[in-house]
Amino acid sequence: MSAALNATTGAVTTTGRLRRWLLIGLAIAAALALAVWTTRDSEEWPDPLDPRNPGPDGAQALARVLEDQGVDVRIVRSADELESEDIDDDTTVVVTATSSLSPTTTDRLRRHAAPGRIVLVDPSHLVLQAYDDRITARAGSADGVVADCTGDTALGDLRLDVEQSTVFDDVPTGRETCFATADGDVLVSDADAGIVLFGAGDALTNEQVTRGDNAAVALRLLGRDTELVWYVPDPTDAEPDEAVTLSSLIPRWIQPGLFLAALAALALVLWRVRRLGPLSREPLPVVVRGVETAHSRGRMYRRSGDRGHAAAALRRAARADVAAHLRLDRRTPPLEVAEAAARHLGARLDDIAALLTDDQPPPANDHDLVRLAHELTRLRREVRRG
Repeated sequence: MSAALNATTGAVTTTGRLRRWLLIGLAIAAALALAVWTTRDSEEWPDPLDPRNPGPDGAQALARVLEDQGVDVRIVRSADELESEDIDDDTTVVVTATSSLSPTTTDRLRRHAAPGRIVLVDPSHLVLQAYDDRITARAGSADGVVADCTGDTALGDLRLDVEQSTVFDDVPTGRETCFATADGDVLVSDADAGIVLFGAGDALTNEQVTRGDNAAVALRLLGRDTELVWYVPDPTDAEPDEAVTLSSLIPRWIQPGLFLAALAALALVLWRVRRLGPLSREPLPVVVRGVETAHSRGRMYRRSGDRGHAAAALRRAARADVAAHLRLDRRTPPLEVAEAAARHLGARLDDIAALLTDDQPPPANDHDLVRLAHELTRLRREVRRG
């Protein structure tokens, strides 16, 4: 009966373990499914400032707040989709990822969105040149910059707070500027052309939209009209001959500069080159084995009676061997090697330091020198075994 009871108890225990592991497996599967479900949008729309991206650099939070405020937000992801939208003077077209705009898609954007208002977020160099080649852009900071603009883009005394931004300089007269910094202005508005340049794209991201007055600035900038067309350009809309090449990204003066540098390098080579003759073989006058050199040095130390120099050579070789076995740098100071060896062997630091450091008195006679050599050999052997 006892055996039957034990068998029953074992079966119950096995069943309980299986049930526990089954529950743990289901919990892990549920957690993975939840993680996949919550991140699928960010994987599908990974681009920064994408209105569907819930990640830190996405702009999903701003898009949803605009919809909650009654703004009709429509997302388009190609030039054809943009041209299918009805745009009037009560429509704002915001363009993110402007680096994906080509000259052709930029022209199509300006023609079709002309009745409305165009907001270019962090405009690329090509887009800025297409708009007005007199304006220059550079990297800057807009940390705690207060709005100083009136008129069409009046933002009161709102404070913009971003770590990195694009600032615009050499802005022609007649354009309204806002958020002035020491390097330039973060916002430029051209009321006649209906174009706004906004260089603080990070203020629209999910991570930084709540900093300072970034949310209020974004709502006033993009929520002024009842309709908002959020245009995320598609690089494949570019014409075949508009593909970005290395030559299109470098300044024009680079090519002649590289040509002159190559000529200068060639002239330097011709100036410093030497005409080398054929290699000649010369037999060595004598071949000396390493062990003979060591014996010769030992005999020289013995004749000179310089036991201190010999002891220093023995300690130096022992330190190098101990440091190598303890994985220390070859330039480790002697005292640190001694400390490491003492910890490794569990010995007293004073005893190990007396063997490895050079601040000890030289051996008084040959017997002391031989005893030092034996002790160093024993220490090296113990370190290897430990």
